[in-house]
Amino acid sequence: MILGIGTDFIETARVGRAVAKSNGFRKKHFSPAEIAYCEGKRGKAQNYAARFAAKEAFFKAIGTGWRGEFSWNEVEVVNDRLGKPGIVLRGRARDFCRKYRIRAIHVSLTHIKDYSSAVVVMER
Repeated sequence: MILGIGTDFIETARVGRAVAKSNGFRKKHFSPAEIAYCEGKRGKAQNYAARFAAKEAFFKAIGTGWRGEFSWNEVEVVNDRLGKPGIVLRGRARDFCRKYRIRAIHVSLTHIKDYSSAVVVMER
């Protein structure tokens, strides 16, 4: 049963400017693993933006949007060995999903030069 669907579409340059301007933005919004992944990519801004969009889409899928209830770092975008994206939850975000018996979180990311997007589907 689908519990929620979230989507987000963002300008890649906006996230790229925030990442370039301040290391604090990176540390607030991304886990050390996400930072290492994005920094190792040729299109850093696109990868950061797609992950930021996935986090926004996750918050929309749970029905609240981001309201400060969860830390951005509690939602981590990961890739399996084939490159398929997924989400790992920690802290209050994990507790929320356990409480509402979320069994699966599906993620799709896409990006081109100027735009990045993500879709998140949650199953109970």
